[in-house]
Amino acid sequence: MERKDIKVTEEKSTLKIESRKRIFLDGVSDVVSFNEEQIILNTNLGTLHIKGEELKMSKLDVQNGDVIINGNINSCIYLNKDNKKNKEKLLSKLFK
Repeated sequence: MERKDIKVTEEKSTLKIESRKRIFLDGVSDVVSFNEEQIILNTNLGTLHIKGEELKMSKLDVQNGDVIINGNINSCIYLNKDNKKNKEKLLSKLFK
């Protein structure tokens, strides 16, 4: 019998918010969209939706996965595939 070693790697990401004025984030794989009111990022842990005012990315290094965002931060929400499916179910129930 052939033995195969399987490596399980845990995906990590760090999110640090300073006084609701600055976000330090690593583990970013892609910037989906951004403007002064919202930023949507793909991270190792799912899609991150950041809402606020006067949002600006002062550092963007997608190769290393590092992002720094300045502005007035109102919310940070992680979305994943399960959340999307639940939203679709809710919408289909509402419009039946």
